[in-house]
Amino acid sequence: MIEIVKKYLRIDGSEDDEVLALLIESAEEELEESGIPEERKKERRYELAVMLYVTLFYENRDPSIQIDKLNTAYQSLILKLKSYKR
Repeated sequence: MIEIVKKYLRIDGSEDDEVLALLIESAEEELEESGIPEERKKERRYELAVMLYVTLFYENRDPSIQIDKLNTAYQSLILKLKSYKR
């Protein structure tokens, strides 16, 4: 997962790998606590939700800044992952 996140964020090198790993784990915990079922982890939308979460916290390290478009997309994915039945 870390490699796809690095491609998404256009990060070369490995100096931020520890931070990215922490953010990925935090995203997965956040999704679990939001009620996303375990079986959804294999879906592309789940991966996208993780990438959006990582982007929100990696690129916006000042907690007072609100990035509404990314946050809205992230919240929309959570709702779809929680409610959509295959």
